[in-house]
Amino acid sequence: MNTILALWKRGLKAFVRNRTGLIFSLIFPFFFVYVFGAIFKNDYIDNPIAYMLSGVIITTVFESSLNLASTTVDDMVNGFMKEVLVSPAKRISVAIGQLLSAATVATIQGILILVIGLLIGIEFKEWTTPFYVLVAMICVGLVFSGVGLYLATIVRNGQTFQIVKTAVTMPLTFISGAYIPLEMLPSALKYVAYINPMTYATAFFRMITLEKMNLSAGELVNEGVAISINGFIVTPFMSFIIIMLIGLLFLILSTNKFIKTDFSKLNRSSSDASALWG
Repeated sequence: MNTILALWKRGLKAFVRNRTGLIFSLIFPFFFVYVFGAIFKNDYIDNPIAYMLSGVIITTVFESSLNLASTTVDDMVNGFMKEVLVSPAKRISVAIGQLLSAATVATIQGILILVIGLLIGIEFKEWTTPFYVLVAMICVGLVFSGVGLYLATIVRNGQTFQIVKTAVTMPLTFISGAYIPLEMLPSALKYVAYINPMTYATAFFRMITLEKMNLSAGELVNEGVAISINGFIVTPFMSFIIIMLIGLLFLILSTNKFIKTDFSKLNRSSSDASALWG
């Protein structure tokens, strides 16, 4: 427990000290709200700004979860991870500490954008909604922190990881309905969106944020918070189950890979070829 707490605090301190990164992480999402909000039109959605902001918030949580996995790569290469693992700390505790740290920071960033969003478009009518929103952000943060840790233990090279991270985050965010509604995507990309885990995370989070829990399945599709796949409607609650199953899968994969990784073979001069799949 002490190891988990120490790594969790370390991640939070690094986040607080990186003020430049924090400022840009708050400014950049609203650029997307401005750009995509200007071209977004849907007769069924009465508050396009809130619709866009909900997508931006959950995308920020997703990207932050993966971004913080890069610190795990840095820790592997600069020797910090070796020092931790020669201590009595168990590897499973180190992995959990990394996951919780990433999920917590990602959730904090989501909360900061949500607070600003409450001033410019998002409205909560139910007092329980903020609690549900917070729980949803934590769940999504944990799920994609597991994905990030799994990628980090596979790549184990800073430069390569940045390329892999960009290759993962860009398509997953833009083909998820977060910025562009699914009905506006070309037919081929819609089928890609159906296998995109972020599509389901966005749908579930948007339903909670926009307080659409009491609508019928057809109305949820019209509101852009449910997914219709050739007539079969994936409701937001089904989306939540899908996300949790993905999270459980990557939690097992990432912790297992982390436990088996030989950090003694990593050093600053490791090349991309030797770092990949090693």
